[in-house]
Amino acid sequence: MTAGPKRIFVAALATETNTFSPIVIDRQGFVDSLYAPPGAHPATPTLCTAPIPVGRRVCAELGWTLIEGTAAWADPAGLVSQGAYEGLRDEILTQLRAAMPVDAVVLGLHGAMVAQGYPDPEGDFLDHIRAIVGPDVLVAAELDPHSHLTARRVAATDFFVVFKEFPHTDFVERAEDLWRLVADTLEGRIRPVMAVFDCRMIDVFPTSREPMRGFVNRLLALEAETPAILSLSAIHGFMAGDVPEMGTKMIAITDNDPALAARLAERLGRELFANRGRHMMPQLDEGAAVAAAMAATAWPVVIADMWDNPGGGTAGDATVVLKELLAKGARGVAIGTIWDPMAVQLCFVAGEGAVMPLRFGAKSAPFTGEPADALVRILRLNPEAEMRFGESRVPFGRAARIALLDADGNETGIEVILNTVRAQSYDPSLFSALGIDPLAQKILVIKSTNHFFAAFQPIASQIIYCAAGRPYPNDPATTPYRHVRPDIWPRMADPFQEGLK
Repeated sequence: MTAGPKRIFVAALATETNTFSPIVIDRQGFVDSLYAPPGAHPATPTLCTAPIPVGRRVCAELGWTLIEGTAAWADPAGLVSQGAYEGLRDEILTQLRAAMPVDAVVLGLHGAMVAQGYPDPEGDFLDHIRAIVGPDVLVAAELDPHSHLTARRVAATDFFVVFKEFPHTDFVERAEDLWRLVADTLEGRIRPVMAVFDCRMIDVFPTSREPMRGFVNRLLALEAETPAILSLSAIHGFMAGDVPEMGTKMIAITDNDPALAARLAERLGRELFANRGRHMMPQLDEGAAVAAAMAATAWPVVIADMWDNPGGGTAGDATVVLKELLAKGARGVAIGTIWDPMAVQLCFVAGEGAVMPLRFGAKSAPFTGEPADALVRILRLNPEAEMRFGESRVPFGRAARIALLDADGNETGIEVILNTVRAQSYDPSLFSALGIDPLAQKILVIKSTNHFFAAFQPIASQIIYCAAGRPYPNDPATTPYRHVRPDIWPRMADPFQEGLK
């Protein structure tokens, strides 16, 4: 360690890769979402870059030197291009070399990135970092739970802290936990040791319902009650990532007690496995979902088009729910959003107030429905639309609000927000950004699996989870994986028994 005040290097490189998505992420994909060179990260924390603004505050309080590297985040999509990954990786590694010597490297990662030629980019990135700093410098990172915790990453890193909540409302709190462990380690108060247990399963674990709500509450209680337990985290896994080490893992970090860490990780991991198949929220198809919403007597009803979720790497352009709403004659409907940059461009050229025929949606992939052909009125244009997500701001680019008209030019009662930067529906502010009062609608259609819940639940009379089409590989028992291991539930009924034969 350096003498006197500590020197800490911090950076972020993150995205979530749906390996089944056709949308390749190039460098511009990071620029469109978040690209901040050293020192340029905004004061507002974002999902996977929170260690940077939190680190500024911690290091200022401790009188330490914080050396900032690049922060880059791209909204989830398909594979990251080789050039984009290697360019951003090498940019940060060059900054780290220039910052040496350092006492610690603190990173904001997602953990589910896959790049062309790199099935484990974070493992590659961490290996390079470890090679630069050597075996004795602390390396720690914050992760999204929808990630792949590979053995390579574990070997290169002293410890990981993972968001506990899904929806991820706690990314700032977990960044604060990460920095607390870093500070306590560098000041000699603790000696963290990390154990990982492979749960041999893949599932979806919303903390907005049981049994995961109670499980996370117990993790928090164990951390608070037992000084030797420094951090407990569940890696949910990311079922749209076709990589060999995809799956659920349990992390336990203790203060210099590896046996306790191993026992905790296994006990808690087996508890997750015992509840397999019970975590997912109930789902309706588009017909049942629309019928239930139209039968409601209190509003707004929220229909979550949960598998056309840009936060899971899809385009967010499916029209299946829209077509069902039109077929059933629904009124008082606002849909946010359908991704279609070409349609948005046409709307901007025409201008607010224009009436025009427009084809939009369902261009990206099979199982997203058919493009919508409609006469529309352009109600509002926003050249830089954004919504809130907790303490952060999420851009969704140039956006157009359109009203669908019938053949006589009368409004059908359905409005749609078209956008240019893919982003899932985090918050009702996505509607107000285009002049829609979400509380005045009968039905709000959003595209998100569960991140929407924290912000929409307080205003919704009812939330309906809708499984419409198959833009996302949402059934791991039947998904045509090529690289995922076979001895994992639900690909195998009980891998702890069958897998050991």
